[in-house]
Amino acid sequence: MSDIVIDAPVLATTIEAELNYLEFTGEKPVSYQYDPPPGVPKRSGVYRAHRVSISNARVAPPPGVLSLDRNGFELHRHASALSDFSDPAKIESVYYPEAERLLKQATGARRVVVFDHTLRDGNPERGNGIREPVKYIHNDQTFVSGPRRVRDHLPAAEAERLLQGRVAIVNLWRPIGETVHASPLALCDSRSITLNDLVASDLVYPDKVGETYALVFNPRHRWYYFPHMSPDEYLLLKIYDSAGDAIARLTAHTAFDDPTSPADAPPRRSIELRTLLFF
Repeated sequence: MSDIVIDAPVLATTIEAELNYLEFTGEKPVSYQYDPPPGVPKRSGVYRAHRVSISNARVAPPPGVLSLDRNGFELHRHASALSDFSDPAKIESVYYPEAERLLKQATGARRVVVFDHTLRDGNPERGNGIREPVKYIHNDQTFVSGPRRVRDHLPAAEAERLLQGRVAIVNLWRPIGETVHASPLALCDSRSITLNDLVASDLVYPDKVGETYALVFNPRHRWYYFPHMSPDEYLLLKIYDSAGDAIARLTAHTAFDDPTSPADAPPRRSIELRTLLFF
């Protein structure tokens, strides 16, 4: 794929940083996406920081050919036609169709459905409806909730027909406004994750309960990041895939504190789209 970014100015081949893993206690973790009832913690579960090596994927990518279906993530370069992400209507009318075209081109999917997006800002004084970067290792769906998403967003008969074929969920993640120096994303090579590493967790909204995966620590995990991502670059993250084990079915990711970031680095701003892919 000609637009995959494989080289750029770099500072280090590998860094060490702390990533927050779940300590499994036997109870299913719960994370509220709104203010929970009085006395209920917004996030349950015990998380512990583990110091890990994170490779600069621009110069030290995973062995072999880096790809979404092999490793669970890819980096591409394409400047968006939209530069102002403050208008939700413009995001849906301009950015959604653009993302659908990029995903079809990158993955070969015959159909792409964008089902939601999230804006993030590391500034504590972020605007209403804009979320902070998530500094807990997670994957946005599970093997149970992935197919459920198809049923949530498409008519029943059409959803059941499409679920007979290959279905994937892929996030398209892009910086907004300026180059990322604070809270970049760490990405776990799918091939280093085992089923025993995954812990299903409830994601509670006012009107529904979703399910995500948290990760427990495994020293075999292999972590990567793309330093200094600019707004004309975007990441594809594999969240779910109904394909067999020869293809990456998911990955895991987290924002993290990069020890090489300047102390006065501007807060990271980004947008992520969540999409259904049909092949």
